[in-house]
Amino acid sequence: MTTHEYIQGVEQSHWHPFQGKLWQRNYYEQVIGNDDDMNKIREYIHYNPAQWADDDENPEKHAKQ
Repeated sequence: MTTHEYIQGVEQSHWHPFQGKLWQRNYYEQVIGNDDDMNKIREYIHYNPAQWADDDENPEKHAKQ
C-alpha cells in the first residue's frame, strides 16, 4: 500500500523519485530481554545515523567513487 501511494505521488504529484529500493530487505526483529539490551539498542539508534556516509546502501557514497 505504501509503495503504491509513493508511485502515485511520483507520477501525479511530481514527488522526487527515489533511485534505490524503498524497503530494506533482510531486517530482523529482536526481543529486548533486559535493561542492558535496551541500553545497547538505544546507543545503536543514537549513533547509527552518523554512519550513513559510509553505508553501502547510501547512493551518495557510490556517486563519489
